[in-house]
Amino acid sequence: MTDQFLAHRVATLKPSGIRKFFDIIATMKDVISLGIGEPDFDTPDSILKAGLESLRRGETHYTSNSGLMDLRREISANLERLYGVSYDPVNEIVVTVGVSEALYLALTAILNPGEEVLIPTPCFVAYQPEVILAGGLPVEIPSRLEDEFQPNLSAVESAVTPRTKAILIGYPNNPTGAVASREVLLGVLRIAEKHNLVVISDEIYDRLVYGIPHVSFASLPGARERTITLGGFSKDYAMTGWRIGYAAAPAETLKGLLRIHQYTIMSAPTTAQAAAIEALIHGEEYVQQMTAEYDRRRKLIVGGLNQLGLPTFEPRGAFYAFPQISVTGMEDEVFAQLLLEEEKVAVVPGSAFGSGGDGFVRCSYATKYEKIEEALVRMERFMRRHG
Repeated sequence: MTDQFLAHRVATLKPSGIRKFFDIIATMKDVISLGIGEPDFDTPDSILKAGLESLRRGETHYTSNSGLMDLRREISANLERLYGVSYDPVNEIVVTVGVSEALYLALTAILNPGEEVLIPTPCFVAYQPEVILAGGLPVEIPSRLEDEFQPNLSAVESAVTPRTKAILIGYPNNPTGAVASREVLLGVLRIAEKHNLVVISDEIYDRLVYGIPHVSFASLPGARERTITLGGFSKDYAMTGWRIGYAAAPAETLKGLLRIHQYTIMSAPTTAQAAAIEALIHGEEYVQQMTAEYDRRRKLIVGGLNQLGLPTFEPRGAFYAFPQISVTGMEDEVFAQLLLEEEKVAVVPGSAFGSGGDGFVRCSYATKYEKIEEALVRMERFMRRHG
């Protein structure tokens, strides 16, 4: 079987740099995985019950294309309460199958063939492929450790061309744990205004911040009218398998996203929408509990990695640490491969997340405290041999 029937843009997509490590892990025993990018908590009980009760009521049919009105109202109220951003639940919010669909809708709705999207990297592995699949060209803008992995504004400005259509940002950041400051985001906004660009802001980790606030991009003065905000429930509420997210944008822009959503998805899962309503109304206690536990693990892993001689800046959001491994003299893929083979600790090479990630690895602390402790013991043995 050949790929003769595949579209060129699909046939030439690079495989995920994460997937091969997960495939190896699946064949091994006693592996401690610091590679998984999802909460290790189960969905909170009241949210689970809301989904079950929806099924028992016979709510097994399509909803509105845009999603349940009650859910859109709660999303709108949540954004207003947390960030002071007002979205009309009728015309400016669409409920999606996770943030992944929301990202697909946003890029497909705005891009004409050959238009460019500026992407500060390291970033979530789907950003560049989704731009390509939407017919656009991803332009990577490497961020630096010395800037705490926030966008390099001069580099972003320099990358703008007549073909540039949008800037795609994701903060709190996967894989670095960076949280963009208000000042840096205002700089991104000034560039977008100067060149009349759309900003797609992926804010899936918005509630998972430690000691500093998350700034929603659309809340910046004048930003709302050129911003597509992506959000969801997977990370904040431990609902990855429910596949529920949303996009919020000005009405005229949202029409484009909704048009694509109507033809490709119809509507997000009805049961998941019912559970998401419960999450927004009564889930705050769970968010606070999970964030506090992530913070405890964050301090453990960052302190442990630094003690091992792997310089790790303090992540202020999400649930990832991003240590620099250049002291070992290894490339990041080699480091990850040997650490898995020799000590059965799984991390992800930083180069899997785009330019700027070379020489780093991603360590997720969305795993139990005791497992992180054991992983650090194993990594210490590894570093004694290689550090």
